[in-house]
Amino acid sequence: MGSSMSFMVKGWLSSFMTKEVDATGGQSLYPLHRCKTLHLVRHAQGIHNVEGEKDHDAYLSSDFFDAHLSPLGWKQVDNLRTHVQASGLSKRIDLVIVSPLLRTMQTAAGVFGGEAYTGGVNVPPLMVANTGNSDHPAISSLNCPPFLAVEHCRERLGVNPCDNRRSIREYLPLFPAIDFSLIESDDDILWKTDIREKNEEIAARGMKFLKWLWTREEKEIAIVTHSAFLLHALSAFGDDCHPSVKTEICAPFANCELRSVVIIDWSLKASAFSTTN
Repeated sequence: MGSSMSFMVKGWLSSFMTKEVDATGGQSLYPLHRCKTLHLVRHAQGIHNVEGEKDHDAYLSSDFFDAHLSPLGWKQVDNLRTHVQASGLSKRIDLVIVSPLLRTMQTAAGVFGGEAYTGGVNVPPLMVANTGNSDHPAISSLNCPPFLAVEHCRERLGVNPCDNRRSIREYLPLFPAIDFSLIESDDDILWKTDIREKNEEIAARGMKFLKWLWTREEKEIAIVTHSAFLLHALSAFGDDCHPSVKTEICAPFANCELRSVVIIDWSLKASAFSTTN
Protein backbone atom coordinates (compact mmCIF):
# COMPACT_ATOMS: atom_id res chain seq x y z
CA MET A 1 0.00 0.00 0.00
CA GLY A 2 2.73 2.49 1.01
CA SER A 3 2.10 5.99 -0.28
CA SER A 4 -0.47 4.87 -2.85
CA MET A 5 -3.30 4.68 -0.33
CA SER A 6 -4.40 7.15 2.31
CA PHE A 7 -7.16 7.73 4.88
CA MET A 8 -9.19 10.93 4.99
CA VAL A 9 -11.98 12.02 7.32
CA LYS A 10 -15.34 11.25 5.70
CA GLY A 11 -16.51 14.85 5.54
CA TRP A 12 -13.58 15.63 3.23
CA LEU A 13 -14.78 13.51 0.31
CA SER A 14 -14.26 16.36 -2.13
CA SER A 15 -12.03 18.68 -0.10
CA PHE A 16 -8.90 17.19 1.46
CA MET A 17 -5.22 17.85 1.80
CA THR A 18 -2.82 16.33 -0.74
CA LYS A 19 0.86 15.61 -0.32
CA GLU A 20 1.73 18.27 -2.85
CA VAL A 21 -0.28 20.99 -1.10
CA ASP A 22 0.69 22.73 2.12
CA ALA A 23 -1.30 21.14 4.97
CA THR A 24 -2.32 24.58 6.22
CA GLY A 25 -4.41 25.28 3.14
CA GLY A 26 -5.34 24.11 -0.32
CA GLN A 27 -8.01 21.82 -1.66
CA SER A 28 -8.30 19.09 -4.23
CA LEU A 29 -10.98 16.93 -5.86
CA TYR A 30 -11.01 13.15 -6.13
CA PRO A 31 -13.54 10.86 -7.90
CA LEU A 32 -15.93 9.23 -5.45
CA HIS A 33 -15.82 5.88 -7.28
CA ARG A 34 -12.11 5.58 -6.41
CA CYS A 35 -12.89 5.69 -2.68
CA LYS A 36 -14.33 3.34 -0.07
CA THR A 37 -16.15 4.41 3.07
CA LEU A 38 -15.17 2.48 6.19
CA HIS A 39 -17.16 2.58 9.43
CA LEU A 40 -14.69 1.54 12.12
CA VAL A 41 -16.12 0.22 15.39
CA ARG A 42 -14.39 -0.95 18.53
CA HIS A 43 -16.34 -3.68 20.34
CA ALA A 44 -18.53 -2.74 23.29
CA GLN A 45 -17.34 -3.21 26.87
CA GLY A 46 -16.37 -6.80 27.65
CA ILE A 47 -16.20 -8.42 31.06
CA HIS A 48 -12.39 -8.33 30.78
CA ASN A 49 -12.49 -4.52 30.34
CA VAL A 50 -14.41 -4.12 33.62
CA GLU A 51 -11.74 -5.85 35.69
CA GLY A 52 -8.80 -4.80 33.54
CA GLU A 53 -9.53 -1.13 34.15
CA LYS A 54 -9.22 -1.81 37.90
CA ASP A 55 -6.13 -4.00 37.65
CA HIS A 56 -4.32 -4.46 34.34
CA ASP A 57 -3.04 -7.88 35.45
CA ALA A 58 -6.64 -9.10 35.31
CA TYR A 59 -6.21 -9.42 31.54
CA LEU A 60 -3.97 -12.41 32.26
CA SER A 61 -6.79 -14.31 33.96
CA SER A 62 -8.08 -17.45 32.26
CA ASP A 63 -11.54 -16.45 33.56
CA PHE A 64 -11.72 -14.01 30.64
CA PHE A 65 -10.95 -16.49 27.85
CA ASP A 66 -12.63 -15.10 24.70
CA ALA A 67 -14.43 -12.55 26.86
CA HIS A 68 -18.10 -11.78 26.20
CA LEU A 69 -19.87 -8.44 26.57
CA SER A 70 -20.78 -7.01 29.95
CA PRO A 71 -24.31 -5.75 30.76
CA LEU A 72 -23.04 -2.21 30.14
CA GLY A 73 -21.57 -3.41 26.85
CA TRP A 74 -25.00 -4.53 25.67
CA LYS A 75 -26.43 -1.12 26.58
CA GLN A 76 -23.67 0.47 24.49
CA VAL A 77 -24.61 -1.83 21.61
CA ASP A 78 -28.26 -0.80 21.87
CA ASN A 79 -27.30 2.90 21.87
CA LEU A 80 -25.09 2.55 18.79
CA ARG A 81 -27.75 0.51 17.01
CA THR A 82 -30.26 3.31 17.63
CA HIS A 83 -27.79 5.79 16.11
CA VAL A 84 -27.02 3.78 12.96
CA GLN A 85 -30.71 3.14 12.40
CA ALA A 86 -31.77 6.76 12.93
CA SER A 87 -28.94 8.12 10.74
CA GLY A 88 -29.73 5.77 7.86
CA LEU A 89 -26.24 4.28 8.06
CA SER A 90 -27.59 0.75 8.48
CA LYS A 91 -29.20 0.91 5.02
CA ARG A 92 -26.01 2.04 3.27
CA ILE A 93 -23.59 -0.63 4.49
CA ASP A 94 -22.74 -3.31 1.91
CA LEU A 95 -20.74 -5.60 4.20
CA VAL A 96 -19.90 -6.08 7.88
CA ILE A 97 -16.42 -7.45 8.59
CA VAL A 98 -15.89 -8.73 12.10
CA SER A 99 -13.00 -10.09 14.15
CA PRO A 100 -13.78 -13.72 15.10
CA LEU A 101 -13.96 -13.22 18.85
CA LEU A 102 -17.09 -13.43 20.96
CA ARG A 103 -17.25 -9.76 22.01
CA THR A 104 -16.78 -8.41 18.48
CA MET A 105 -19.35 -10.74 16.93
CA GLN A 106 -21.86 -9.90 19.67
CA THR A 107 -21.26 -6.19 19.03
CA ALA A 108 -21.53 -6.53 15.26
CA ALA A 109 -24.72 -8.59 15.42
CA GLY A 110 -26.33 -6.24 17.93
CA VAL A 111 -25.45 -3.04 16.05
CA PHE A 112 -25.83 -4.06 12.39
CA GLY A 113 -28.05 -7.16 12.53
CA GLY A 114 -31.76 -7.52 11.85
CA GLU A 115 -34.58 -7.30 14.35
CA ALA A 116 -35.25 -9.87 17.07
CA TYR A 117 -35.37 -13.35 15.58
CA THR A 118 -38.74 -15.09 15.35
CA GLY A 119 -39.49 -18.64 14.33
CA GLY A 120 -40.94 -19.44 10.95
CA VAL A 121 -38.58 -17.12 9.07
CA ASN A 122 -36.63 -19.00 6.42
CA VAL A 123 -33.26 -17.45 7.25
CA PRO A 124 -30.74 -18.51 9.92
CA PRO A 125 -30.34 -16.26 12.98
CA LEU A 126 -27.32 -13.98 12.99
CA MET A 127 -26.86 -14.74 16.69
CA VAL A 128 -28.76 -17.31 18.75
CA ALA A 129 -30.36 -16.44 22.08
CA ASN A 130 -28.19 -16.18 25.21
CA THR A 131 -24.90 -16.29 23.30
CA GLY A 132 -22.09 -15.65 25.76
CA ASN A 133 -24.37 -15.90 28.82
CA SER A 134 -25.96 -12.65 27.69
CA ASP A 135 -29.68 -13.31 28.25
CA HIS A 136 -30.00 -11.47 24.94
CA PRO A 137 -32.69 -12.67 22.52
CA ALA A 138 -31.70 -14.11 19.17
CA ILE A 139 -30.90 -11.62 16.40
CA SER A 140 -32.18 -12.11 12.85
CA SER A 141 -30.09 -11.98 9.70
CA LEU A 142 -33.12 -10.76 7.75
CA ASN A 143 -32.73 -7.46 5.89
CA CYS A 144 -29.18 -6.83 7.06
CA PRO A 145 -25.86 -6.85 5.14
CA PRO A 146 -23.71 -10.00 4.93
CA PHE A 147 -21.29 -10.63 7.82
CA LEU A 148 -17.77 -11.91 7.17
CA ALA A 149 -15.29 -13.02 9.87
CA VAL A 150 -11.65 -12.08 9.14
CA GLU A 151 -8.61 -13.00 11.26
CA HIS A 152 -6.48 -10.05 10.10
CA CYS A 153 -8.50 -7.57 12.20
CA ARG A 154 -8.18 -9.44 15.49
CA GLU A 155 -6.90 -7.91 18.73
CA ARG A 156 -3.20 -8.05 19.67
CA LEU A 157 -2.27 -11.72 19.62
CA GLY A 158 -0.83 -13.77 22.46
CA VAL A 159 -0.57 -14.11 26.26
CA ASN A 160 -3.93 -12.55 27.30
CA PRO A 161 -6.62 -15.29 27.33
CA CYS A 162 -9.33 -12.74 26.46
CA ASP A 163 -7.76 -12.49 22.99
CA ASN A 164 -7.70 -16.26 22.42
CA ARG A 165 -10.61 -17.31 20.18
CA ARG A 166 -12.66 -20.48 20.36
CA SER A 167 -12.69 -23.01 17.57
CA ILE A 168 -14.78 -22.10 14.54
CA ARG A 169 -16.90 -25.21 15.11
CA GLU A 170 -17.95 -23.69 18.46
CA TYR A 171 -18.87 -20.35 16.87
CA LEU A 172 -20.91 -21.78 13.99
CA PRO A 173 -24.00 -22.75 16.03
CA LEU A 174 -23.85 -19.43 17.95
CA PHE A 175 -23.59 -17.21 14.85
CA PRO A 176 -25.18 -19.28 12.04
CA ALA A 177 -25.35 -16.44 9.49
CA ILE A 178 -21.76 -15.20 9.86
CA ASP A 179 -19.48 -16.39 7.04
CA PHE A 180 -16.34 -18.02 8.50
CA SER A 181 -15.10 -19.39 5.17
CA LEU A 182 -11.99 -17.14 5.02
CA ILE A 183 -10.62 -18.52 8.30
CA GLU A 184 -8.16 -21.26 7.43
CA SER A 185 -7.84 -23.08 10.76
CA ASP A 186 -10.64 -24.35 12.96
CA ASP A 187 -8.49 -23.94 16.08
CA ASP A 188 -6.72 -20.71 17.03
CA ILE A 189 -3.17 -21.19 15.77
CA LEU A 190 -2.31 -17.46 15.83
CA TRP A 191 -2.55 -16.88 19.59
CA LYS A 192 0.48 -18.02 21.64
CA THR A 193 0.62 -18.46 25.40
CA ASP A 194 4.08 -16.91 25.76
CA ILE A 195 4.53 -14.51 22.81
CA ARG A 196 2.79 -11.13 22.74
CA GLU A 197 2.45 -9.47 19.34
CA LYS A 198 4.58 -6.32 18.95
CA ASN A 199 3.19 -2.92 17.94
CA GLU A 200 4.93 -2.99 14.56
CA GLU A 201 3.57 -6.48 13.89
CA ILE A 202 0.00 -5.28 14.53
CA ALA A 203 0.60 -2.32 12.21
CA ALA A 204 1.90 -4.64 9.47
CA ARG A 205 -1.10 -6.90 9.91
CA GLY A 206 -3.34 -3.84 9.66
CA MET A 207 -1.71 -2.80 6.38
CA LYS A 208 -2.18 -6.30 5.00
CA PHE A 209 -5.83 -6.19 6.01
CA LEU A 210 -6.38 -2.83 4.32
CA LYS A 211 -4.67 -3.96 1.12
CA TRP A 212 -7.01 -6.93 1.02
CA LEU A 213 -9.98 -4.69 1.82
CA TRP A 214 -9.23 -2.57 -1.24
CA THR A 215 -9.71 -5.61 -3.47
CA ARG A 216 -13.30 -6.01 -2.29
CA GLU A 217 -16.10 -4.77 -4.54
CA GLU A 218 -18.15 -3.34 -1.67
CA LYS A 219 -17.98 0.46 -1.37
CA GLU A 220 -19.28 1.01 2.18
CA ILE A 221 -18.02 -1.42 4.81
CA ALA A 222 -18.42 -1.66 8.59
CA ILE A 223 -15.48 -3.20 10.48
CA VAL A 224 -16.00 -4.34 14.08
CA THR A 225 -12.63 -4.88 15.72
CA HIS A 226 -10.42 -3.98 18.71
CA SER A 227 -8.61 -1.06 20.33
CA ALA A 228 -4.98 -2.10 19.78
CA PHE A 229 -5.65 -3.14 16.18
CA LEU A 230 -7.27 0.22 15.37
CA LEU A 231 -4.63 2.23 17.21
CA HIS A 232 -1.64 0.68 15.45
CA ALA A 233 -3.21 0.20 12.02
CA LEU A 234 -4.36 3.84 11.87
CA SER A 235 -1.07 5.22 13.19
CA ALA A 236 0.43 4.79 9.71
CA PHE A 237 -2.00 7.37 8.28
CA GLY A 238 -2.52 11.11 8.53
CA ASP A 239 1.03 12.36 8.00
CA ASP A 240 -0.17 14.18 4.87
CA CYS A 241 -2.94 15.95 6.82
CA HIS A 242 -3.13 18.90 9.16
CA PRO A 243 -1.80 17.79 12.60
CA SER A 244 -5.27 18.08 14.15
CA VAL A 245 -6.63 15.64 11.56
CA LYS A 246 -3.74 13.24 12.22
CA THR A 247 -4.67 13.37 15.91
CA GLU A 248 -8.31 12.68 15.09
CA ILE A 249 -7.46 9.68 12.93
CA CYS A 250 -5.06 8.12 15.43
CA ALA A 251 -6.85 8.80 18.73
CA PRO A 252 -7.69 5.67 20.79
CA PHE A 253 -11.24 4.32 20.44
CA ALA A 254 -13.67 4.09 23.34
CA ASN A 255 -15.78 0.96 23.74
CA CYS A 256 -18.47 0.80 21.03
CA GLU A 257 -17.22 3.99 19.38
CA LEU A 258 -17.85 4.33 15.64
CA ARG A 259 -15.78 6.52 13.32
CA SER A 260 -16.34 6.87 9.59
CA VAL A 261 -13.41 7.42 7.25
CA VAL A 262 -12.73 7.28 3.54
CA ILE A 263 -9.93 5.16 2.12
CA ILE A 264 -8.46 6.41 -1.15
CA ASP A 265 -6.19 4.69 -3.65
CA TRP A 266 -3.81 7.31 -5.09
CA SER A 267 -2.74 4.81 -7.75
CA LEU A 268 -5.03 3.40 -10.41
CA LYS A 269 -4.29 -0.25 -9.66
CA ALA A 270 -7.67 -1.06 -8.14
CA SER A 271 -9.88 1.52 -9.79
CA ALA A 272 -13.47 0.85 -10.71
CA PHE A 273 -15.50 2.50 -13.44
CA SER A 274 -17.79 5.27 -12.32
CA THR A 275 -21.46 4.34 -12.10
CA THR A 276 -22.60 7.99 -12.04
CA ASN A 277 -20.64 9.72 -14.81
